[in-house]
Amino acid sequence: MSLREYQRKRDFLHTSEPRSGSRKQRGLASPRFVIQKHDATRLHYDFRLEVGGTLKSWAVPKGMPFKKGEKRLAMQVEDHPLDYRDFEGTIPKGQYGGGTVMVWDQGTFDSLGYPSPGKDLDAGKLHFNLHGAKLNGEWTLVRMHGSENEWLLIKSGAGMKPVSKRADDSSALSGRAMSQIAKSPGAVWDSNRNRGTKKMTLRFIEPMKAKYLENPPPGDDWQFELKFDGYRALALKEGDTVRLLSSNGKDFNKRFPEIVEAIARLPRRQLILDGEIVALDSQGRSSFQKLQAYALGEEKPPLAFYAFDLLREDGKNLTREPWSERRARLDRCLSQATDPVRFSASLGSDARKLLKEVRRLGLEGLIAKRRTSIYEPGRRSGAWVKIKCLKMQEFVIGGYTPPGGARAHFGALLIGYYEGARLIFCGKVGTGFDHAVLKMLHARMTALEQAACPFANLPETKSSRWSPTLTAREMKRCHWTRPALVAQIRFTEWTDDDKLRHPVFLGLREDKTARLVKRERAAKS
Repeated sequence: MSLREYQRKRDFLHTSEPRSGSRKQRGLASPRFVIQKHDATRLHYDFRLEVGGTLKSWAVPKGMPFKKGEKRLAMQVEDHPLDYRDFEGTIPKGQYGGGTVMVWDQGTFDSLGYPSPGKDLDAGKLHFNLHGAKLNGEWTLVRMHGSENEWLLIKSGAGMKPVSKRADDSSALSGRAMSQIAKSPGAVWDSNRNRGTKKMTLRFIEPMKAKYLENPPPGDDWQFELKFDGYRALALKEGDTVRLLSSNGKDFNKRFPEIVEAIARLPRRQLILDGEIVALDSQGRSSFQKLQAYALGEEKPPLAFYAFDLLREDGKNLTREPWSERRARLDRCLSQATDPVRFSASLGSDARKLLKEVRRLGLEGLIAKRRTSIYEPGRRSGAWVKIKCLKMQEFVIGGYTPPGGARAHFGALLIGYYEGARLIFCGKVGTGFDHAVLKMLHARMTALEQAACPFANLPETKSSRWSPTLTAREMKRCHWTRPALVAQIRFTEWTDDDKLRHPVFLGLREDKTARLVKRERAAKS
């Protein structure tokens, strides 16, 4: 089947599904797969494999088999473009396949027969391994005798435990449930819906940055706020349209629809808010690990968007106004806000007292801002500073070690940071993972595998009491990845040979660009 059939069945003026056309595979070690849960006329699962520049696709009414030898009917449908593997949303009623679509699982697969899975499919039988966030193991597709489109999907190899009810209703792409996807603003796109309305005129502003200080700044022209442990985000509102963007411009609308909805209800025609998206633990503290668990669908912690600055309001640019004026306007603007949108309150100016309390509560630290400071997009001028009580920052993943003992998927992450164009290795991270995180990370890293080591300073020749090194012999067992994934890491200190002591994985940073990750060094106040 070709993409012509896919295109013939869809009216792209009324559906947001990607148009026909394919993306080229870029240096991946293995081709990709995706399983989409599709609530159309009947609920079913669409199983898609990347073969020959398209997604070969089957509708599986009863979902994937888990028990060894179990068989499920799989009806082959038209090929889909590669862009379709990221499609999640709602196809309008009246359109082909109208209903809600979730990215149920995704990852890579290996053909266990011919070097090319296309040859296996032409012969009517494909035996393969899936490496996904939810599914890992062997399956087989077999074309039924005398039929072109009817296949059997069979669980081969060892059986696996079926996914939980929570995982079955959780997107591997956004962490959302089917009901959240269906109700999400912008989930359904229809050409008639926006007729007569203006496109959003607001533009992304690179957020202002805080300088890292070892101690609180001197002087009395400072106000302190909590330093949150989440995703920095800008919220742009114009009329009923809202865009929630990460600090590097990624769209967060689909991932956090409840925040988008709450911002849309604010009684202002036009807004640009600067803030932080956080997940809250049982004590109301921001927790990056909880945010990671939310993204994986493991937990449903309370979310909050703490707004701490107002850059634009009803046509007025406020970036040249002093911080104190912007804060007063923000307080008034959010007076009618509802959860999960909250005002990030000022904590006063007594740094010594505040730091003592922050340490007692186990919080990350404080942000100090000059009352008279303007908003400087993208700059780290020193008008905003951060004081950390816990040592943590983002690092780039450049590879992983093989698993050992009872652990599955991988042993430890190999991480580093950039100095100019050079990626500098700074340690192995072997703690902070549960089974779901191990599976998710392995699937993400497998898709980025490459033959060459990306670190400029490996292998190492010196040793340290606290920092295990990687010798040339040990490196032969490592798996290397394209340095694209960014991890949030907590640690106790930097060693004398510039390695991390006791690093712990907290989660992936989807809001950070790998090439911009550098070692944070505290300046003297």
